[in-house]
Amino acid sequence: MARIRPRERAAIIQSLRAGVTPRVGLEHIQVGRVNEVKAMIEELERVCNGGSTFKVVVGDFGAGKSFFLQLVRYLALEKGMVVVNADLAPDRRLQASGGQARSLYQELMRNMATRAHPEGNAIVPVIEKFITTQITAAEETGESVESVIKKRLHSLSELVDGFDFAQVVARYYEGYDTGNDDLKQSAIRYLRGEYATRTEARSELGVRGIVTDSSIYDHLKLMARFVCQAGYKGLLVNLDEMVNLYKLPSSRSRSANYEQILRILNDCLQGTAENIGFMLGGTTDFLCDTRKGLYSYEALRSRLAENTFAEIANVVDYHGPVLKLENLSPEELFVLLSNIRNVFANGDESRYLLPDEALTAFLRHCSQNIGESYFRTPRNTIKAFVDLLSVIEQNPEIKWESLISGITLENELDPSLVTLNQGHGSVNNDSNDDDELVTFQL
Repeated sequence: MARIRPRERAAIIQSLRAGVTPRVGLEHIQVGRVNEVKAMIEELERVCNGGSTFKVVVGDFGAGKSFFLQLVRYLALEKGMVVVNADLAPDRRLQASGGQARSLYQELMRNMATRAHPEGNAIVPVIEKFITTQITAAEETGESVESVIKKRLHSLSELVDGFDFAQVVARYYEGYDTGNDDLKQSAIRYLRGEYATRTEARSELGVRGIVTDSSIYDHLKLMARFVCQAGYKGLLVNLDEMVNLYKLPSSRSRSANYEQILRILNDCLQGTAENIGFMLGGTTDFLCDTRKGLYSYEALRSRLAENTFAEIANVVDYHGPVLKLENLSPEELFVLLSNIRNVFANGDESRYLLPDEALTAFLRHCSQNIGESYFRTPRNTIKAFVDLLSVIEQNPEIKWESLISGITLENELDPSLVTLNQGHGSVNNDSNDDDELVTFQL
């Protein structure tokens, strides 16, 4: 067994106890999803070779969508790509008019990661890698660094806001060369989308365009081309919690966001986008609901529909734009619990807190309490198992047999979709939707 670093061990245990996906050490607990992972490796290879990809990853609440997105993030970093990721929220959308889309872009840039900086905040290392590469090229050719940078960034000018983007990078080098930290910081603020007005950006950097709610996709394409010029293989954009678009109370706002998704999908499928991939994680309702989900937008429904022949043959098409996560088998869940047990023991078999029969008894108890959901949506099961190991670790005199029978588990439901009963009627998450009728009684 491979030894596990204390930092990774702590991060994995704390994340699993909280019911969230760990950012590091995924290789120590990953099981199953073999076909899905193979398909995503092929998609990442396409991005590295100058293409693009678009995937909507769907599954039940608690089925492991976020874990899968983080796993693909890890694979992309290993391939030498740059990854930006963010969770959508009421104040972070793909399309808006009140700054919510720019807020999403800022979050993506804050979470920019590379293999050397997997924790995020990698935008400065990316820019400085680009600059040092151009300095080396200038020394080899005898040209000035400014001239080499200008030539290198010339291809950006053909994209929307590309001229301003190239000028900002050049201004960063100016600050880098002269030791002007204020100028460097201003350039970083622009690239992170932190300028709220064009006037401020023009006074500090001499550029007219800034990142706005309507231009975040254009700037992501600019960033994809720029990171390739810095020596990386491409850009992967991970967007999780897409159900927040499904929950928007206004049909007009949802339609605007779905139009943006359609634009991204068309670019990726038609080959217009280069060296960029998009992964969107959401629940099955977010995709399939014909009233408020992606299927409510006919253009998206036709493009994201399942492969009819795969349905007839009762097989899965892993190369389509939609990737539905298969359920974990009981055997795979046993391996997952074994891996978690191994993390607690720092990879040392002699320090295992539970024997194999305890894992079997735990799974049997889960099956008797909540049925097949214990492996279809395993988050609650995993949280309970980590809590069990934590108690035994701190109290080695306690017998595991006395604890397992007392574990209480419930089916996990998406709290955003739970119906709330009030009096004799019922109110659900549609109650504030301006395009729906409200049932009432006198």
